[in-house]
Amino acid sequence: MLSELFKPIKLGTMLVPNRFVRSATNESLTDKKDYVTDRLADFYEALARGSVGLIITGYAYVRQDGKSSTSQAAIYDDKFIPAYKTVIERLRPYPIRIVLQIAHGGRQSIPAACDSKPIAPSPVPYPLTKLTPREMTEEDIQEITHSFARAARRAREAGFHGVQLHAAHGYLLSQFISPFTNRRKDKWGGSVENRARIILEILKACRKEVGKEFPILIKLNSDDCIEGGLKVEEAVRIASMLGQAGIDAVEVSGGIGDSFPSACRPDIKSMKEEAYFANNAQKIKEALEGTFGKGGLGSPDPKKTADQSASDGCLCPVICVGGIRSREVMESIISTGKADMVSMSRPFIREPDLVEKIRKGLTDRAACISCNQCWHPRGIRCAQLGTRD
Repeated sequence: MLSELFKPIKLGTMLVPNRFVRSATNESLTDKKDYVTDRLADFYEALARGSVGLIITGYAYVRQDGKSSTSQAAIYDDKFIPAYKTVIERLRPYPIRIVLQIAHGGRQSIPAACDSKPIAPSPVPYPLTKLTPREMTEEDIQEITHSFARAARRAREAGFHGVQLHAAHGYLLSQFISPFTNRRKDKWGGSVENRARIILEILKACRKEVGKEFPILIKLNSDDCIEGGLKVEEAVRIASMLGQAGIDAVEVSGGIGDSFPSACRPDIKSMKEEAYFANNAQKIKEALEGTFGKGGLGSPDPKKTADQSASDGCLCPVICVGGIRSREVMESIISTGKADMVSMSRPFIREPDLVEKIRKGLTDRAACISCNQCWHPRGIRCAQLGTRD
């Protein structure tokens, strides 16, 4: 019997060949002007050869003041489209899908990297930079909304199969939905509905730019892991609103810059410590099923094509990320209905061919030891395998 992990699934109009997702992380593989490079294409092609069904790229900033790290990919201008096209062309021979994550750093932007004072929903100091951001005006909010929409249009023109809005980990959209960082008294703050308003407006603006057929995903915080921050109950309500507004998939994550190292990201020494956002993902999945009607792909009809079978059931799939390492946990997440797909980042840095190894029965567990030493100024790499020159 074919494992659920290797069955196709549809995210909107996008058919993904299996349930494995490469979760976004900043690769630091751009040139000095933040154009994507052949080295980044090499990185993605290795994942494609390894049969990762859906690749979500590292954070691409939608406006010049939204850069949150050095060597970060840009998508704030049409001039970046040709370089992205080159990357996409490298991946065309493979049956995988690739989505561009679009983001803005807000208070977590680095002034030295973007040459301006950070902006945010409210002037809450950020301890890592020791700066207090400027509170956004109504005009700022409208411009940011349009910046995301234009970035989505550029992603479509470059040949990506979709985009993912980054509303997690304390970046700008995460800051809006969090009561810890959003203390506004106007229509953009206060209630959950007001705090989520900007994401719903961005989703609407993106749809005007790219149409209904271009998939739009979101990475959503389910817990800020800090006192006074967003909790799963509010995240469930936000996910329901997004589902009703037409989001195509929700990747469930957690934690913000202020909360790292975070209690919601434990050391992974055994299977019981894996998938630390799985229960939150299940709550969000149940809420989305309540919005659309309970689905799941169910048993395939032999008279249907893979494309038709994959389109049955859940209209807004949920992706679970967070410390997933073993096949047993991956299978359990899907079979118990906690999520529809499993998402990993660090394991694929060490083993871009991990999916193929699992498929062939060569391993039942990622070799990643979760040491968090992946980042390197000249490009992410597994520290356990040596440092690049």
